[in-house]
Amino acid sequence: MIRHFALCLAAILGLTTATAQAADLDDLTEAEREAFRAEVRAYLLDNPEVIFEAVEIYEQRQAAQEAADDIALVAAYADEIFNDGYSWVGGNPEGDVTLVEFLDYRCGFCRRAVPELDKLLASDGNIRLIVKEFPILGEASVISSRFAVATRQVAGDEAYKQVHDALIAFSGEPTDVALGRIAEGLDLDAEAILAQMDSDEVSAELRATRDLAQRLNISGTPTFVLGDSLLRGFLPADRMAAIVAEQRAAN
Repeated sequence: MIRHFALCLAAILGLTTATAQAADLDDLTEAEREAFRAEVRAYLLDNPEVIFEAVEIYEQRQAAQEAADDIALVAAYADEIFNDGYSWVGGNPEGDVTLVEFLDYRCGFCRRAVPELDKLLASDGNIRLIVKEFPILGEASVISSRFAVATRQVAGDEAYKQVHDALIAFSGEPTDVALGRIAEGLDLDAEAILAQMDSDEVSAELRATRDLAQRLNISGTPTFVLGDSLLRGFLPADRMAAIVAEQRAAN
């Protein structure tokens, strides 16, 4: 990349034809190389904004390439993302746009995202929401996700949503006693849910989501899949609404 940048600068600076057309800087004599360096240095000192312009263009190209790579990843794993057969589905299950969230209950930004998601779903009744359990912040995160998944497996989707909301708001340690109290407070079978937490079925579900996240190059939470795009990090409701509008326009 440095060689390419140097050759571009050579052309910009209007160096001798022989220098500008050189296929490789290694072909230059030492005198030509010193002259080239001096010209480049002088030009950049006189026009330092060129460096910032080059960095900006480079970052734009990188962002565009990353977005294209993400679109390709979503297309490659679309069935696992949108129709895995086990992740909780909310919002409008028949919505024309699907929003998928990879979350960790101990993640502060995941908690900040909850009212934004609620606002988005309240203002747009045509969004299908999928929640994927992706505990990455330690053992407490894993225990919390095991409890949520076990609840869905034992008591169904409505109970899962109740437990999901409770865990988002819960700030204590997810001990058996604390989780049992959450379940009992929601009139759920705490004993059955706690017994299910360490089951092979719960482990398989969490492992499948973790493997999918790795294939999608997801390493943080919250991460969203919205239509054909990967959105990494917290987003306010108005920004997500704008992306939803873009997805609809594209379709």
